[in-house]
Amino acid sequence: MVWRGAAPAGSRNRARIVPLAGRLAYTGAREGQTGQVPAGVSMDPIKLLVIAALLGIVYSLGSALFHLSSSQGNPAKMVRALTFRVGLSVALFILLLVAWKLGYIQPHGVGR
Repeated sequence: MVWRGAAPAGSRNRARIVPLAGRLAYTGAREGQTGQVPAGVSMDPIKLLVIAALLGIVYSLGSALFHLSSSQGNPAKMVRALTFRVGLSVALFILLLVAWKLGYIQPHGVGR
């Protein structure tokens, strides 16, 4: 069984990773049972992909701004950076939809 950091809907297993004194701690299925993160449990690959895509989008937007504002800026480089940003945004949107459909991520309300 692969542990993804969240219990399936309707499950009684409430195991999760929570912040504790500046580091991550593992909260077991029983209330109050805490300890270190078990071996092999790390940040979900989906979260890493989303963070990498967001960083790429911000970097591409900054690059386009640089080429727009610099006096020797190359308009072709600006257009390429903006095109790359749009492509990354669309890819991120598709990744989130596919991950949701496959059950890798679960929607939840704000503050949960």
